[in-house]
Amino acid sequence: MDTPNNPGPPVFEATGTATDLNSQLAGLLELVAAGDQQAFAEFYRLTSRRVFGMARRVLIDPDLSEDATQEVFIQVWQGAAKFDRAAGSPLAWLMTIAHRRAIDRVRAVQAATDREAKYGAASQDPDRDLVADEADSNLEAEAVSRCLGTLTDTQRESVRLAYYGGLTYREVAEHLGAAVPTIKSRIRDGLLRLKTCLGVG
Repeated sequence: MDTPNNPGPPVFEATGTATDLNSQLAGLLELVAAGDQQAFAEFYRLTSRRVFGMARRVLIDPDLSEDATQEVFIQVWQGAAKFDRAAGSPLAWLMTIAHRRAIDRVRAVQAATDREAKYGAASQDPDRDLVADEADSNLEAEAVSRCLGTLTDTQRESVRLAYYGGLTYREVAEHLGAAVPTIKSRIRDGLLRLKTCLGVG
């Protein structure tokens, strides 16, 4: 199986509604499960930019994002038969895989960073207060949760769908029954409110 390369810049051609796309992807997954490489290439063409976008939002680093994207599509090739239409849409299934892969990458990088930090601390400062570090991390997580609570319901749902659900502005608009400019405004205002609450510049 030849996995397509360079996931960063592929052209995603959004044709029809998200429902139409999901129907098309479901058919392609059935063919991929049977080992059809052409179907896999088409599935990749239609979704790679979306997967890369999800990975990039989580990982920031483009190289790590490309690696994670490749891993996602290897998993799709190997596990297409596991897709269950009754459990959800192909896009939801794919974005769940993408989000998990990206988070796995974050944890791997963080683990390596932690090992280096602990080694440095052990060799230079044996009295480093690891409990205080953990407390700081918990406080940051609490701050994010608290600040999310300051958003309006519509802002919070729009941000959640776009940044955790991996949906485009158009798909968020379809999901919430609102106009695309309205959704863009909600997300922009919601992110600005979050930055202000968290004290980010």
